Amino acid sequence: MAHVPAAERRPQLIQAAIDLMAREGVAAGSTRAIAAELGVAQATVHYTFGTKKDLYRAVVEQLTADFIGQVRASAPDEGPFGEQVRTMVYALWDSAVGEHGRCALITEFSAMALRDPDLQEIMRAVQHEIETTAAELLTGLAAAHGLSLPLPAQEVSVYFLAGFNGLTDRYLVLKAAGEDPEEESRRALDLLVATTVGLCLGAPAAI
Repeated sequence: MAHVPAAERRPQLIQAAIDLMAREGVAAGSTRAIAAELGVAQATVHYTFGTKKDLYRAVVEQLTADFIGQVRASAPDEGPFGEQVRTMVYALWDSAVGEHGRCALITEFSAMALRDPDLQEIMRAVQHEIETTAAELLTGLAAAHGLSLPLPAQEVSVYFLAGFNGLTDRYLVLKAAGEDPEEESRRALDLLVATTVGLCLGAPAAI
């Protein structure tokens, strides 16, 4: 393969790693396998990513950036507050479960992080980024509608993302087992959207 500048090779290798891991799992993402996926020398992968932690960080950050980018791009310019929230949530859902293996890959990294200190650091940073981004989107949308949120946007975002992650995990498990959870998953997603919007439009019940 012709020489490619490092600035161009890195995103190519990241994409190759994502494609490979999404198909075969994180454990299959050896430097040798990633090199073969792109058709380059194994040394090229070692040179680009000094350690496995560097590679994992790059993969997780790219997946996260892709998800966030699709949600931001989906944000409608007009319409009722609740419908705008729903549009962005469904964009996130389609991005998470629509591309084979991508959401499962993030879930796999999260599970591995329970016992891997290096991955814990990576996944903690990603979790904070996702929560912060969700809070920023919610705050901006509320401001555009002249709404004053009764709860901090960060708290609402944590609530929503906990529910969303649970639904995507459930969807993946049932799908892998041969079931078709699409219809009931979308009903549950609508309920999650409704309760999240409810938290934004009115004070929650006292605890």
